[in-house]
Amino acid sequence: MKIFLSESLVQYSSYTFNYALYCLKEKDKEIPDIYNLGFLPYSNDLKLEKELFYMARSLRVNMSDFKETSENRRVLKKIEELNPSFQVIPINEFDTEQASFKTFCFEFAKERFTEPISIERIEYILKWKSLSHVFEFSLNNKKVGFVLCILYGGTLHYWFSFFDLNYPAYSLGKYMMFSVIKWAFEQKMEAVYLGTCYGEKALYKARDFKGLEFFDGNVWNNDMKLLKEKCKNDASVELDHFKRDKNYFLDV
Repeated sequence: MKIFLSESLVQYSSYTFNYALYCLKEKDKEIPDIYNLGFLPYSNDLKLEKELFYMARSLRVNMSDFKETSENRRVLKKIEELNPSFQVIPINEFDTEQASFKTFCFEFAKERFTEPISIERIEYILKWKSLSHVFEFSLNNKKVGFVLCILYGGTLHYWFSFFDLNYPAYSLGKYMMFSVIKWAFEQKMEAVYLGTCYGEKALYKARDFKGLEFFDGNVWNNDMKLLKEKCKNDASVELDHFKRDKNYFLDV
């Protein structure tokens, strides 16, 4: 792997000149180490051909400390009446070209994602070499949700999830996330990575599971009280204050 800095936020008035940390994956076997170092996959530049990862405050479940919670059991009990099931499909056995699947993902993202995501970006993500599996969820034999995962060795990244929004009473999103984590636990994996954790809206990840740790820029920290304080104090950054030349990455 290759780790490098890229110039980021500039606030000359306070002499703050930030440099963001990135990691370029060179071999598949580096995936567990890349995640353990606090990096997540970067998919915001559709022209970038190489697999780049960025460092952020991210969240993971340490499988050695994982156990079911009362909230997990509540969600499972409620959704059982809909005969839930899922299958784990290797990406090379999943038809990523089906238009209905892409439309399903796009419509969900349009409703639920904080940042807009295009069909083109979805297609870009689906072509990532490290994307390895799709968890396909069904209720009463109807397909209702998909989770795109990067799985290598003892590491699983719950990257993107998309699900039918017509089941608000059943906490379908919670059920899907818990199911993937429990599956990883049963497979004796080491950690499940849940993406970034910024702002109060992200705190649902920190409430529902045991064995949680967040990357604080130096180490994996299990102080959930501190994480909640950080999320509540996160300030929104105006896009005009964070401009990046996307072409910068093309030569890494």
